[in-house]
Amino acid sequence: MIKLWGGRFKSSSSDITERLSASIHYDCRLYKHDIIGSIAHAKMLKKIGILTDSELSDITNGLKRIEAEIDNGEFEFSSSLEDIHMNIESKLTEYIGDAGKKLHTARSRNDQVALDMRLYLRDEVGLIDELLKKLILSLIELAKQNKHVILPGYTHLQRAQPITFAHHLMAYAQMFYRDLTRLMDCFIRMDEMPLGSLALAGTTYKIDREFVAGQLGFSKTTENSLDSVSDRDFCIELASVLSLIMLHLSRFCEEIILWASWEFKFIEIDDAFATGSSIMPQKKNPDVAELVRGKTGRVYGDLISLLATMKSLPLAYNKDMQEDKEAIFDAVDTVKLCLNSFIPMIESMTVLKENMRSAAAKGFINATDCADYLVKKGLPFRDAYKITGELVAFCVETNKTLETLSIEKYVAYSNLFEADIKSTINLENCVISRNSFGGPAPSAVKIQIENMLKKLKE
Repeated sequence: MIKLWGGRFKSSSSDITERLSASIHYDCRLYKHDIIGSIAHAKMLKKIGILTDSELSDITNGLKRIEAEIDNGEFEFSSSLEDIHMNIESKLTEYIGDAGKKLHTARSRNDQVALDMRLYLRDEVGLIDELLKKLILSLIELAKQNKHVILPGYTHLQRAQPITFAHHLMAYAQMFYRDLTRLMDCFIRMDEMPLGSLALAGTTYKIDREFVAGQLGFSKTTENSLDSVSDRDFCIELASVLSLIMLHLSRFCEEIILWASWEFKFIEIDDAFATGSSIMPQKKNPDVAELVRGKTGRVYGDLISLLATMKSLPLAYNKDMQEDKEAIFDAVDTVKLCLNSFIPMIESMTVLKENMRSAAAKGFINATDCADYLVKKGLPFRDAYKITGELVAFCVETNKTLETLSIEKYVAYSNLFEADIKSTINLENCVISRNSFGGPAPSAVKIQIENMLKKLKE
């Protein structure tokens, strides 16, 4: 097949060169955005007198015919035409003749693919944005239902201090909200229209780039033609944001896996999001959480691939940049798949409140409250810390808890202790009294929920 770029070549490409060059098997997903961009470009060419009304009509109708054929699975892609741009242009020319050959006036594949990628990823960012909002709202709803459910907070995976399950959930809501804001920031830099940069040096035609930007809904046009066609920062930045989303999903999945184990048994995963064992009939494995955790490394790999591809490229376009697509497509697809799996998993899980409360009753997680009691009586914190530590050591030796110690035993360690120490170290009171801004008290969590809902609306 004669290449559209083959004018100066005397012989055809080797089979291996064609196989290496072809990207149609993965960039075919850009077809709608390529067609949208081409129609906007054609309208601009008509506006500046390159195309007639009739030619514009033929081009537009031809492109819409091709789009319908691809939608219906009737379009036959050719790897010898390399990519989605050439496949569409070749078919358009076949359908409408010379008018199809005029479409590529004042355009290069370099700025064309840069446009397609920005258009495509803008749409994907919108879809991921909606999924993140849905996830945050799911966490908020679960938090509302569990504002008074006490569980141990951990450091070093050791029981540390009492918190509420709602407080724990809202910690993840904050993480995913930061991801949401990063996604919005990424969109701003992605929302620049590169068409009109051509191969690298612009054009002698009196094109109207602002008109095309307006047609395609871009907020601005790119300002340097060299940078426009060689820039893939928007892909790398998005992959970085997606990696952070996966990081947060992975951390949450790790906790869900722990909580679902018999050692914790804080939650029960719905059967729809678990699997069994081929030989152990009692098993209920948290496979969805494990798969999301595992796919985190895959998205990290996509980010590293993009960084490695771009790290040594001179200006402007280089064929290496064809490698951007599979990496960013995979990262986007993986994050969407994981969010779509994760959200219903947490929405459907059963919270075993009694088990959380039972675990919180062990491990002396109210020891800090005991020390704070003495501090409020005037004792320096380090002295209060030492006395409380000695009380805990005694409890460990005698198989007791701070709650079961007698007042007499407390007084033996410090005469500042009075009968109200019992209510002070009550777990419910420990949590309620932690009402500082951002704390785990139901009143503080209520404010966190209200603030998050307000930010989501804004």
